[in-house]
Amino acid sequence: MGADEVYDTIFGADLTVREESAEFLRRLETGENLPLMTSCCPAWVKYVENERPEFLKNLSTARSPMQMFASVLKENYRKKDAEDGRTTFHIAIMPCTAKKMEARREEFRDAYGVPYVDLVLTTQEVVQMMKESGIRFQMLEKESPDLPYGMGSGAAEIFGTSGGVAEAVIRCCTPDKSKNALREISILGLRGDAPIKETTVTIGDTELKLAVVNGLANARKLLKRIDEGEAFYHLIEVMTCQGGCVGGAGQPYGLKATKEKRGDGLHQSDNAAMFKRAERNPIVVRMMAEYGEERCHELLHVSYRGE
Repeated sequence: MGADEVYDTIFGADLTVREESAEFLRRLETGENLPLMTSCCPAWVKYVENERPEFLKNLSTARSPMQMFASVLKENYRKKDAEDGRTTFHIAIMPCTAKKMEARREEFRDAYGVPYVDLVLTTQEVVQMMKESGIRFQMLEKESPDLPYGMGSGAAEIFGTSGGVAEAVIRCCTPDKSKNALREISILGLRGDAPIKETTVTIGDTELKLAVVNGLANARKLLKRIDEGEAFYHLIEVMTCQGGCVGGAGQPYGLKATKEKRGDGLHQSDNAAMFKRAERNPIVVRMMAEYGEERCHELLHVSYRGE
């Protein structure tokens, strides 16, 4: 359909997991700006900016997988573009209509004012384009994403389902990297699409309280409990769509059972993944070592200041 190279956003998810996990551990050590609130969902970020700006300091500074991947892609292709006189045009295919808004934010432009993501198409839009082009998806041969950005961990696979971000972060933060530890994390109660899920996990000598939220109405309820001193958490994941990104507004229409099936599919991909933790992605490890800590922070983090 006109693309020279096709990559997988799970590469960006591994970057986000690593950076958000490191940020979480730093906050736990200092005790500042807790709870850490996920910032992958642009609708949730916008809600905090407009309705609850006092929690802006709690939002993770780690960019979303889409934006992390975009900044890395444009960084790596800048020299090649200059050499051959071309311009890299980055199209992100997302399950989320709010990603179109995120791509236009001033925070996600380079020094020349050019967006890192040039265009966002929803999955529903791509499906429609395929139909109009006469492409019969079921007859296409399976292909792997292009390298080097086609590799991701099991933790990255579950990023799009409710509880997946929190589970991926805990996998990365826990010092116990055994298979038994993975099984214990999987049954903590982070999975599923209940409105609000709460659980605890021990990392080192600290018992951490976690919350996973589906929908802004439920996020409001949780924030009210925090305001009134009824609840405290170390980590809060919020996704505005039922079931997480698998139920995004840009996805083909599906009822609750369909969304649950999509989430189950991501967990099956996680089960079959070559490695389960973001920190084991060899391409990510090498890239971050080459960039260095300072350049990684410039490319992979953002500060939300509100309007």
